[in-house]
Order: sequence, then C-alpha cells, then structure tokens
Amino acid sequence: MLLCIDIGNTNTVLATFDGDRLVHSWRIKTDARSTADELGLMFRGLLAGDAVEITGVAACSTVPAALRSLRTMLARYYADLPSVVVEPGVRTGVQLAIDNPKEVGADRVVNTLAAYTLFGGPSIVVDFGTTTNFDVISGRGEFLGGAFAPGIEISFDALAARAAQLRKVEATKPRSVIGKNTVECLQSGLYFGFGGQVDRIVERMTEELGEVKAVIATGGLASVVLGECRTITHHEPMITLIGLRMVYERNL
Repeated sequence: MLLCIDIGNTNTVLATFDGDRLVHSWRIKTDARSTADELGLMFRGLLAGDAVEITGVAACSTVPAALRSLRTMLARYYADLPSVVVEPGVRTGVQLAIDNPKEVGADRVVNTLAAYTLFGGPSIVVDFGTTTNFDVISGRGEFLGGAFAPGIEISFDALAARAAQLRKVEATKPRSVIGKNTVECLQSGLYFGFGGQVDRIVERMTEELGEVKAVIATGGLASVVLGECRTITHHEPMITLIGLRMVYERNL
C-alpha cells in the first residue's frame, strides 16, 4: 500500500491507499521538534497496529523543520521503498500562475491537482486548518492564487489571550445567533462569523472568475462551520492525501 503523509502546522495526517481506494487514516499532532527517529517509530507504530505493509511513500510538509526530519526518517526507515516528497522539481502537472511560484506551499499545489482531477474547474478549495486558505483553480487546472485568513483555533486563542474575561470554549454551533451567555456569544461569533467570511470571500472570487464548478471544503476544522457555509458544494477531508497519491503516480 502507498503511505501518504501531510505534515501541517498543527496536525499531521496520514493515510494508506490500495490503488485509488483509501484504506486507513490517522491524525496526530505536529511537533516541529520531533526527530527523524521519533517520526519513524511513531509512523511504524501506527502502521503496525493495523498490520499495514507499505510499498511506497508520498509526503508534503508546510513546516520546514519537520520536513528535514521527514527526509531523514524516509532515508533511514524506508530507504528500500520508492518515495516522493513534493517540492520544486517534482512533477505535479500544476501550472503556478502567480507572481512567485516559490512561495506556494506544497499542500496548496497538491490540493489544486486533486480538486481539478476530481471536480474540474474553475474551482475553489477552502482549507480549514491553522489558517483558513482559499485556493483558486482555473478551468485549465492552473493554480491562480487565493486568500489567507486566521484559522478558527487561532482566533479563539487570540480572544482568550487578549480579553481578560473571555476564555476558550468548545467550537460548535450555538442554539441561536444571539448568545445568552459568554460561551454562546463566543460560539456565535465563531460559527456564524466564519461561515459568513467563507461565503463572502467565495462570492467575490466567483465574481472574478465568472463561474465556479465546485467549492470544496477540507481540513481538520471544516466540520465546525460547514453547516453555515452556503457556498460550499463538496466536503472532501482527504483531498491533500488524495493529491499526494496522484503526485506519486505521476513520478513513479
């Protein structure tokens, strides 16, 4: 089976594929301080628990320190297996139609490939992670750019840190938009505020594109506000891992 690894700023998501079928998946905390040996032992432990035999590895990372440890881990623990780490020079088939292609995170390139292959274009991927990323794909599968906004957890942490009488609460839909207590007021601002933010940005992007075939939500926090986002047409939580599988197939 193919092991795909997506190392994000907050979480690392792993999945195994048998052909194009996703078989297993795991989500663990990202620690940029983890050594190559710690990564190797962690991944092997997860795979051993489900008796998974790996035949290849595809990976991407938005955390430079973790990327260095990942490279060393692959060379030490999976040296006998073919592997692809998404970086400049790796064939993705995605044209980067932006000012500075070197600035684009590998996950955004991979998301573009998967979104265009699965849904066509023009399309928009909304990735709810540490930041909320909007990735725009043209009708020809080009990455056109997008937008960044503070993520849900970052916003909650900032409120709790800077407002003396506010605290961290569960990220969930409140019973009404008019909160009757501090917890509900915070939840209302998060749930309805982020839903409105997503819809407005997608609407403006759609105006510039002229048409959009699909708006795809992904990321670990997508389910928190998905019900309030009227512009979202699809939910694919594993789109980055699916894209990694596609990149692997293009290179090996």
